[in-house]
Amino acid sequence: MTPAKRSSRKKSPVRSPPEENGVVQLKVWLLGISPMIWRRLLVPSACTLRELHGVIQVAMGWEGIHLYQFCLCAAHYGSEELWVSSPDVTLAALCLRQGARFTYEYDLNIPWRHEVRIEDHTAAEPGKTYPRCTGGAGACPPEDCGGPEGYLAGLDEAVSVEAFEDLDTLIEIVDQVVREGRTDLLKDEETRWRLEQALERTEDREHAPGEPFSRRAVNARLHQGEYRLLMHQQG
Repeated sequence: MTPAKRSSRKKSPVRSPPEENGVVQLKVWLLGISPMIWRRLLVPSACTLRELHGVIQVAMGWEGIHLYQFCLCAAHYGSEELWVSSPDVTLAALCLRQGARFTYEYDLNIPWRHEVRIEDHTAAEPGKTYPRCTGGAGACPPEDCGGPEGYLAGLDEAVSVEAFEDLDTLIEIVDQVVREGRTDLLKDEETRWRLEQALERTEDREHAPGEPFSRRAVNARLHQGEYRLLMHQQG
């Protein structure tokens, strides 16, 4: 019997966990949302999970007003109110290899679950500052909008029949007041109620998509150290 030939394809080396002076490349994305909302980050290996919480808050666009936790297999790290392990442990100490994944949860009433993947371990580049965002896509959902289900429902509502009916109401009243000069309509209780309700619902729909992602804006906030404030801030 002819012995089987060994494959000549070389496997890509899996990089070892970083030293304290290295840099970790992470990809963070929201679960349960399509199209994907994601960010790619470079953080120091000496970054603690508490600091990483602040970095993710800035990168995603959250406001740091809710409790959080990181779930690494059976171990949980996060807000003191949750009676979990302290988040003051560094990424280097966790010995997370390239390809490792864990979960970051924010707002535990209706959780926003993020998956975090270790993409690479590299050396710090001279003249570069960390943490830094190198890529991303998708607007951050508004706070307290009901989790992924509520967020997606809000997006659907923005293009619903009711949305177009409210737009028709606004056009109708503005046309009567401005073009026809019927300013007396603004004193009519029913007309004012229709106008105010349509305006309120329209404004809510405008906020439904959330704040657009800007890598430049994220890096400006990281450079200013805003993540250090958010890593301690909670509701």
